[in-house]
Amino acid sequence: MSSSQKPPKNNNESAVPSGRFARLSRFGALATTVAGSVVKNGTKQLAQGKRPKLSSLLLTPKNALRVADQLAQLRGAAMKLGQLVSMDAGDMLPPQLAEIMAKLRQDAKHMPRKQLLAVLEKEWGENWDERVREFNLTPIAAASIGQVHEAISLDGEKLAIKIQYPGVRDSIDSDIDNVATILRFTGLVPKTFDLAALLAEAKKQLHEEADYLREAEYIAKYTEALGEDERFEVPTVNTRLTTRGILAMRYVEGLPIEQMAHATQPVRDKIATTMFELLFKELLGMCLMQTDPNFANYRYNPKTGKVVLLDFGATRSFDKELVDGYVDVMKAAPAGSRSLMEKAATRIGYFDSSTQTHHRELVLDLMDLACEPFCTKGYFDFGNTDLAARIRDKGFELGEDRQFWHAPPIDCLFIHRKLGGLFLLVTRLKAKVHVAACAGCIKS
Repeated sequence: MSSSQKPPKNNNESAVPSGRFARLSRFGALATTVAGSVVKNGTKQLAQGKRPKLSSLLLTPKNALRVADQLAQLRGAAMKLGQLVSMDAGDMLPPQLAEIMAKLRQDAKHMPRKQLLAVLEKEWGENWDERVREFNLTPIAAASIGQVHEAISLDGEKLAIKIQYPGVRDSIDSDIDNVATILRFTGLVPKTFDLAALLAEAKKQLHEEADYLREAEYIAKYTEALGEDERFEVPTVNTRLTTRGILAMRYVEGLPIEQMAHATQPVRDKIATTMFELLFKELLGMCLMQTDPNFANYRYNPKTGKVVLLDFGATRSFDKELVDGYVDVMKAAPAGSRSLMEKAATRIGYFDSSTQTHHRELVLDLMDLACEPFCTKGYFDFGNTDLAARIRDKGFELGEDRQFWHAPPIDCLFIHRKLGGLFLLVTRLKAKVHVAACAGCIKS
């Protein structure tokens, strides 16, 4: 069987540091290297009669690559948090940090064969290979928390097996604290900004994502909420093989959804429209959303015309008050009512009575931009717009104002993350979408 294959030499492979000391030492080594770079470059610039800023010394291209490489080596929460930050607020962060996050999204490595076998033995037992007919030890995908392998069950069903990296679950809290320290040290987050609530939520979310038994439950819950919607396919879970550290699912055929950028315009428009309809269905109908918009979580089957939905570790449910707030936003935007938009934003929690007028206007400007496709009569051409750049520029304007660092409710960040990822996808597809029609379930 495949488990006896000789491991090929692979440069995209590295062991996952699984012990607390090993992971802490990596962070310490990174801090020491970056600090040494600051001293060296600072001394050089002072000798030239310059007075360099600490941020410019810290955020050099070389240091950005060092940070990205080390987080990619660590995987787990260290890498996942970087990816979360880039999706949640990428347009409001300095370009240097955006560069780090972009590299993280593309640089996942998988664990060596020896480490993989140790995990399989821990989760499935010493005779783990007797639990399946075949198991391919070469992964077909790797991400921040785990990697995916193909297998054949004892009854002949093709499976996708998601295997969690060792030590990930136990290192979540310390990893997030260490990444937060780096963010503080580099000045990427102002000292006046209270990270406590965001860090606590990040820890909670990542602990949930690292529990594959929980994800299996959400797959079943999401499938039930989705109903008999023939446009989508969700893999069923093999409960006999699933543990907290291994998620076994039916393998579903499909192409990476971003590859459909080469399809005909009608096909691209259909896919993009389907994705927007799913977004509104999740938010307004199901009140249950898969909030991780990574392109790898979506595939498309040209034979069936279905969108395949994967990875439900970041699935969240929303209460009615929050959903009603977003309904108010989508009613206020096409009406062009700034006052109604402000009331809706306040209801959701974007700001409160203490927020300065200038900052309110910047937030409302961002909301107006985000609602532009929804407010467009007819089809919005995502392949011929500078909307993303305008949102980015407005985000920089708000993010650079260190007097405004008010975090919206945590659920909002996950909704923003999903919406931002969807904008990126349909822009990649160069699709034309009648967004307002996709939200036809909103009642006036």
